[in-house]
Amino acid sequence: MALSTWWWIATGVLVALELVSGTFYLLMLAIGGVAGALAAHAGASPSSQIVIAAVVGGAAVVACYLVRRRRPGDPSPRSERSVNLDVGETVQVDGWNADGTAQIRYRGTQWTVLARPGTEPRPGPHRVAELVGSRLLVDPL
Repeated sequence: MALSTWWWIATGVLVALELVSGTFYLLMLAIGGVAGALAAHAGASPSSQIVIAAVVGGAAVVACYLVRRRRPGDPSPRSERSVNLDVGETVQVDGWNADGTAQIRYRGTQWTVLARPGTEPRPGPHRVAELVGSRLLVDPL
């Protein structure tokens, strides 16, 4: 078998592993495998093929990492109404404790409420923004 065939097989294995594991970086390494295969088709020496595959695959991994790092984080699933039906509901907070928590009665049971960091805890109506463990994170209305 030609050396380029081995590169294509290695690329296919990397893509299959990515599909099984869900690791996006394996696709970037597969791009390096494609570069190695193309170098083999172009007649490059085996050591040049390995260097080209490593440089292209490594550069793709670094580029992917930098792009993902720069992107703002996805919102927490705990703050989405489709995941947690309490998000968006209004609750009444009568008073706050010194530690920044409050106890409220909601849906027939006792809940601990946390004020969102950066907001001043004050009595009154609040909107549930997120469920943090067994506590409700709220924003004042």
